[in-house]
Amino acid sequence: MHTTLPPEHQEIRDAILKICADFDADYWLQKDKVGGFPADFHRAMAQAGWLGICIPQAYGGSGLGITEATVVMQAIAESGAGMSGASAVHMNIFGLNPVVVFGTEAQKQRMLPPLIAGQERTCFAVTEPNTGLNTTQLKTRAVREGDHYVVHGTKTFISTASITEKVLLLARTTPLEEVKHKTEGLSLFYTDFDRRHIEVHEIDKMGRKAVDTNQVFIDGLRIPLADRIGEEGKGFHYILHGMNAERILVAGEAVGLGRVALARAAEYAKERVVFDRPIGKNQGVAHPLAESWMELEAANLMTFHAAAKFDQGEPCGAEANAAKYLAAEAGFKACTTAVMTHGGYGYAKEYHVERYLREALIPRIAPVSPQMILNFIAERVLGLPKSY
Repeated sequence: MHTTLPPEHQEIRDAILKICADFDADYWLQKDKVGGFPADFHRAMAQAGWLGICIPQAYGGSGLGITEATVVMQAIAESGAGMSGASAVHMNIFGLNPVVVFGTEAQKQRMLPPLIAGQERTCFAVTEPNTGLNTTQLKTRAVREGDHYVVHGTKTFISTASITEKVLLLARTTPLEEVKHKTEGLSLFYTDFDRRHIEVHEIDKMGRKAVDTNQVFIDGLRIPLADRIGEEGKGFHYILHGMNAERILVAGEAVGLGRVALARAAEYAKERVVFDRPIGKNQGVAHPLAESWMELEAANLMTFHAAAKFDQGEPCGAEANAAKYLAAEAGFKACTTAVMTHGGYGYAKEYHVERYLREALIPRIAPVSPQMILNFIAERVLGLPKSY
């Protein structure tokens, strides 16, 4: 039910699906009920070397591109793991791209191999309670004291903070009122998640119970100068480098999630007999499924088009944002259609599609809202006046 992949990408997909076969839909259903980080799944991915797919071979990675990483993340979601499985490794797949691009050789040698091996897990601490997507207004403060920075502040919607050993942290090193341009004065750090100075409060949410989401309170965290990535005050520019990559990966995950929901719905429509005929004979059932297949495939083409441009070093902001928007909307519609195809059974957890529908909201919301993507396309592609 998917576009033909090049042989090398099909090999990656097959390898991922082989790993995922040990973590079936019932495994993720149980995780959705009781929670708890899927450490065994994360370990299996690490042992097979997939966490380093985008990291250069010199540091133990595979040295491949966002295209290949998208194949990986899409296959995880499509296996039935959905966003629960994808989110368990998402940050570790692409998150240290700023270290790869802007870190010193010593930092790369120190920071990258433990992540690839699964010995360390990391979270991404950018978002704050009162700033939302307006990243230039971050308030978390990192004050230089000799060979350390001391950090105070609050971050929110931080995934995996309850189990992580490391954090990629964006904090303000120069007060906003003292910078010439609002994108200046923020610095990026990759450092220990020191729980003596970091308090984690889990946010109870509607789905993806296997991967926690948290509010994080930082009080006096000391970060060695050696853990700052790149120049002081340039952190905003460093994280921008990874934003297009994240949008592409999320798009791949959303397509994968939509596909597994669609596959379950199509199978159910073939087997479910009402009024002495399979419900799939009814165009009212069949046509929405057919529409979802087309929409998912179209979104998938945009996703891999964006990935190819990213890997070729070409500007891809419009394509990455469009891919994330189209895939999230198509995935959500496919999951909604899957629930409706199942009728009352679609609301029952044992059929899995209700979990997929809950998880389908994640790529619609994060890492950027659909409205902000529309703003971006209107302004940057169509040349319309800025609306915010």
